[in-house]
Amino acid sequence: MQVGKLKFRGDPFIWFAVICLSFIGLIEVYSATGSLAFKKFGGNTEYFLFKHILFLFGGYFLMYLFHLVDYVYFSRISQFALYIAIPLLLATLVFGNDINEAKRTITILGITFQASDFAKFALIMFVARYLSKNQEELNSWKGFGTILLWICITCLLIMPENMSTSLVLFSTACLLLFIGNAKIKHLLALTGAFVLMASLSLLILKQTPDRLLPGRAATWKARIENFSSDSSESFQTTQAKIAVSTGGVFGKGPGKGEQSAYLPHPYSDFIFAVIIEEFGLLFGGGVVISLYLLILYRSIRIVLKSPKAFGALLAVGLAFSLVLQAFIHMAVATSLFPVTGLTLPLVSMGGTSIIFTSAALGVLLSVSRSVEELEEKSLNEQSAKNEIDNAE
Repeated sequence: MQVGKLKFRGDPFIWFAVICLSFIGLIEVYSATGSLAFKKFGGNTEYFLFKHILFLFGGYFLMYLFHLVDYVYFSRISQFALYIAIPLLLATLVFGNDINEAKRTITILGITFQASDFAKFALIMFVARYLSKNQEELNSWKGFGTILLWICITCLLIMPENMSTSLVLFSTACLLLFIGNAKIKHLLALTGAFVLMASLSLLILKQTPDRLLPGRAATWKARIENFSSDSSESFQTTQAKIAVSTGGVFGKGPGKGEQSAYLPHPYSDFIFAVIIEEFGLLFGGGVVISLYLLILYRSIRIVLKSPKAFGALLAVGLAFSLVLQAFIHMAVATSLFPVTGLTLPLVSMGGTSIIFTSAALGVLLSVSRSVEELEEKSLNEQSAKNEIDNAE
């Protein structure tokens, strides 16, 4: 695919899904930020739209740049990226900006960003590198414990202020361990340890009075209790349900949604509920779900065709992380999961999320481009061979 002098390689279906999701995001961010614009900028509703467009352009530039780079280079970059990510996570816990009782962002040189988004990107690349280069070591407890240590350190540093992102990242890393041929006994031991720790944590959380709970533990407890008891349903969940139910099958129409005026963070944490209210379950929810499934399906095709383990692991890790986050966001918006605070990738407003999601998709497209080039080379060689045979 070529536009002007720009050459777009990689899977065209992934490019299509990315463009469609970004376009839906533009419409819904503009629609959902009306109340916020009146509160902060005297009704200047274009401010957040233009800001979102700038981040999208930045994300597209990064995606285009990364998809032209041979994905093998990201193997070397992953080590340095993780070594940078861990100190950034520590700095966020200590010096981060306190927003809504959580320190999820940090400001460095006037730039505010979420270190967890960068750490997620770095860890997936690092795990893919380790699994592709250390298959023999992975068979031992020591080798398995080494990569598990890096996974746990990163996820535990994210967990205090962003439990949902930590769990998505841990799940993605476990999937990579499974696909990367980790021994079943190691994975079963990990599963057992996780279930035991999660059960003990929930028991302690339930029995401990709120005033004694540290950090955001009281918030986690309240969200779990609200989800498990219909009688104590949160305000967020109630407004999201109203948005989904009033949207119906076909929706009220773009810009005609009403619940964005009441929903907390309708432009990020609950943007899927706004999409259903305005576009309906069929043309809103159905289309968005289909686009994410398209990305996942095409990514699996890339994985199956990739000749190198690193490329296959990198593609499945980045795609699974993105799609899992999207489906958890949609489950929260439709009251199937407790409130998490996860954004909808490429759709929700948020600079750091857009930038690092775009970077991840750029790497995914780089793997796809490499697969395409190998297929073209194989076809050309076969064609040349056939011509020689015909000439003889």
